[in-house]
Amino acid sequence: MGRKRKSEGAADSNPPKRVRKPNFNADFLFIGLSIDSKLPSASCEGHSCRQSANPAIDPYTGEPRKRGRPRKYPPGQEPPPPPGPKRGRGRPRKDGTIRSPNSAPETPQGPKRPVGRPRKNPVQNGTETPSRPILSESEEPKIDDEESDRSYWLMKAEPESRMEKGVDVKFSIDDLQAAEKPEPWDGVRNPVARNHIRAMKKGDYAFFYHSNCKVPGVVGMMEIVQEHTPDESAFDPAHPYYDPKSKRDNPKWEVVHVEFRRKFKKMVTLNDLKAHATPGGPLEDLQVLKQTRLSVSSVTPAQWKFILGLAGESSESAE
Repeated sequence: MGRKRKSEGAADSNPPKRVRKPNFNADFLFIGLSIDSKLPSASCEGHSCRQSANPAIDPYTGEPRKRGRPRKYPPGQEPPPPPGPKRGRGRPRKDGTIRSPNSAPETPQGPKRPVGRPRKNPVQNGTETPSRPILSESEEPKIDDEESDRSYWLMKAEPESRMEKGVDVKFSIDDLQAAEKPEPWDGVRNPVARNHIRAMKKGDYAFFYHSNCKVPGVVGMMEIVQEHTPDESAFDPAHPYYDPKSKRDNPKWEVVHVEFRRKFKKMVTLNDLKAHATPGGPLEDLQVLKQTRLSVSSVTPAQWKFILGLAGESSESAE
């Protein structure tokens, strides 16, 4: 019990040397005294002493210079402000000119970049715009003043056989030509197209457009001979276009009756229409190209004349 451990005995016989830690206050006291001996006496208190020792003199006034940035010009000798409107804050203009606030903005010179998507189809023969049909003066389509109230339309039908609920819904320009009486244009089930049907008047013209086929496009024209009436096919459960929501006392869908007027010798294909629908083109706003799902769309008089020109037709022969 009374024996010490070997390590403890060794520690007692050879005690570790103590390392003296530096006392910064005491060690640097002498250095501080040597520095203080070179400073001004304690009776001279810093700032006031420095100012009185060697004050800076203002070269313009001859007085002791005050704190801050020196004067750029002597008092009373500031240069007059430059003529013209006061320069605004910020980066100067690139052109280096100063416009008055009430001046109108200048119109940039040079051709404007067309708005919209670039052309899909390249222009022909290096011309600026796609080729347009060249018509002689005798072939130039014209619309008489008495026809100014006439509206123009484009109506789609499927020329190839397609069975819908056991019924073939095919109807082509040849079927319309072979009809012995006006045909009801039924099966319209789009609200926008139905509103066009309701807006049609007797005497309006419409393009016959073949759709859902190998080569879609405008193949002829027809005339509205009877204005809108209820679509009877919507009441027939066996008909492909039956709509149980349409009631006889409150019909939802309408038809107009049309008659054949002309079949074009040259078909105006969908690609032909798109080629002239570039920004700034005559068919840029053609509704059938803007809303491709519509089976009945409107056509402006200018668009009507242009499409007739593409087909090699004139408006006089439609009478």
